[in-house]
Amino acid sequence: MALAIFDIDGTLVTGPTLEKRLFFLLFRGGWLQPAQLLAFARFGASHATQFGRYTMKKNKAYLAGLACADVDALVSSWVERASPGWWYPPALARLRQHQAAGDTVVLLSGTPQFVVDALARELGVKRATGTCCTAQGGRFCADPPRVHPFAEEKRELAARLCAEFGETADAMFAYGDSVHDLPLLRLAGHPVAVRPDAGLLAAAKAAGFEILGRR
Repeated sequence: MALAIFDIDGTLVTGPTLEKRLFFLLFRGGWLQPAQLLAFARFGASHATQFGRYTMKKNKAYLAGLACADVDALVSSWVERASPGWWYPPALARLRQHQAAGDTVVLLSGTPQFVVDALARELGVKRATGTCCTAQGGRFCADPPRVHPFAEEKRELAARLCAEFGETADAMFAYGDSVHDLPLLRLAGHPVAVRPDAGLLAAAKAAGFEILGRR
């Protein structure tokens, strides 16, 4: 048995990112009122120096004030209904192969945790780590996320998973699509670049990574 870590957007799921889909789901449903949109804009202005070009990836302030339980229920129903059309078949087939082999499969993504959890339920995956949005009193806050699996932080979380499950990084499988997944893929003994973007494709070819599909 081995540890197999899967990114989600662009790897298991094709098309627009799940967070973009979530934003428009909330917007069309009337969940995003002026208070949420203002919090979203303020985050960008107040945290630009701290996060630089990655400010928008850190910005979950559009959730501010929404009840966590209500959003979770909405997302669970949405994912159950819509996710069959999202999957990238070759990556999904790899995930199923790992499950059939008894490997420990983990979803590791910058997508909000409540979305990752819903996807994990649909896939029968028991462990999933996404972005941990701040909340207080059962409602989301506008503060930066406490955990954000992106770039180097994703690699650090994968290393902790190896330690937790008693696996070595050399035996780990990792699947990602973006140049930002390079820290994770370089950690793994079995890196797989899935439909890689230009930056990851060049790095994958240079390093001899397996390449699964093309954009």
